[in-house]
Amino acid sequence: MSGEGQNVAKRSEKKRKRVIIMGAGGRDFHNFNVYFRNNPEYEVVAFTAAQIPGIEGRVYPPELAGPLYPNGIPIYSEEKLPELVRKYDVDEVILAYSDLTFKEVMEKASRVLALGADFKLLGVKSTMLKSSKPVIAVCATRTGAGKSTTSRKIIRYLLELGVNPVVIRHPMAYGDLRKKIIMRITDYSDLDRYGCTIEEREEFEQYIELGITIYAGVDYEKVLKEAEKEGDVILWDGGNNDFPFIEPDLWITVVDPLRPGQEVESYPGAVNVILAHVIVVNKVNTAPKENINKVIENVRRVNPGAKIVLAESRIIVDHPELIKGKRVVVVEDFPSVTHGCLSYGAGYIAATQYGAAEVVDPKPYATGLLKKIYEQYPQMGPVVPSLGYGEEHMRELEELLNRIPCDTIILGTPSNIARYLKLNKPVVRVKCELHELSEPTLRAIIEDFISKVRRNS
Repeated sequence: MSGEGQNVAKRSEKKRKRVIIMGAGGRDFHNFNVYFRNNPEYEVVAFTAAQIPGIEGRVYPPELAGPLYPNGIPIYSEEKLPELVRKYDVDEVILAYSDLTFKEVMEKASRVLALGADFKLLGVKSTMLKSSKPVIAVCATRTGAGKSTTSRKIIRYLLELGVNPVVIRHPMAYGDLRKKIIMRITDYSDLDRYGCTIEEREEFEQYIELGITIYAGVDYEKVLKEAEKEGDVILWDGGNNDFPFIEPDLWITVVDPLRPGQEVESYPGAVNVILAHVIVVNKVNTAPKENINKVIENVRRVNPGAKIVLAESRIIVDHPELIKGKRVVVVEDFPSVTHGCLSYGAGYIAATQYGAAEVVDPKPYATGLLKKIYEQYPQMGPVVPSLGYGEEHMRELEELLNRIPCDTIILGTPSNIARYLKLNKPVVRVKCELHELSEPTLRAIIEDFISKVRRNS
């Protein structure tokens, strides 16, 4: 390049706004791919990672980052954000992960603004992809609200209507990202082939059991193109309380009356409530009446046109005789009892409903990372979070469960961890099933949606 050409390149480079994307291995990469990757006005100098143990210290690879980033983009712990803003003279920090309270969002915003950078959120117009197939999105106000049970129910209704659905799952982009650009999952061997974490298995196994193909990955433009080749209808299965990556034709949001107020005070859960066509008020069989009324009041205040479906989350166990009168230890879904802020989940409820003699508190037996997690999330009850974001985490979980003196392990996590961990105690699996109590029912809503799709096709 000539001297003049080099000067032009340098001037152009100086004009690019320097950006850091704050994430948690999902929304952050999607926002980069669709908004920043080929945008010459910006230079993304780093990602920061939070919420999930051990996901920092990687590089967003050049294969995904594109020609503007031949060396990829480094991923640091969010703790290093102040240092990174100063080091790179950052202009903007983009918040790109979910399951936060409004208070947590503004605390992060205040820290960024105090560092001299602008703080930004990207909305639906900037980040949603458009599909050539009809899209049903299932989202939630917080993780653990019952999105998975709602998704399973909808899949069954679609199959009964003769529809061939394909699921696209919100990303859980851990491990080697180059191996997970597009993930197509049809059986358990695919989980091993992609090196899936426990969190990924918790979401994928339910669809494998139903015989449904699941797509996920890192580059959702490519994921969507592949999924469109297989299904008549796409079901977007949202993670945490994020809003969809794909523009929905039918937007369903699940709210949790065990955590009243979160439907209008969580980010981006409140977005899901405001934009939903249908609100499923789940867990009405376990939530206090005043909580249910408060949630409905909040929903109607911000989205008066939404259809509201009241539903129970009924707990089913495969071996109740291994609970009654036994000393048990309970394993719950990791995100729900950590950043989801629940004290316990379906596993602990099953222990009490089916007459366990004692729920053994695992905390005195925890070491290493699990001990730190209990300290970080003091609201967590006497349960074991399903830590498993890598082989080391899985070994630590396995060792803790084998060390606890009890008769039975109750799996509140949707993944059958006994398939891949060597456990020295019998295992009881807990499942939740959604049962609608009000009209219109989800079945009626799905039937009406498919009828309109068929008329317009």
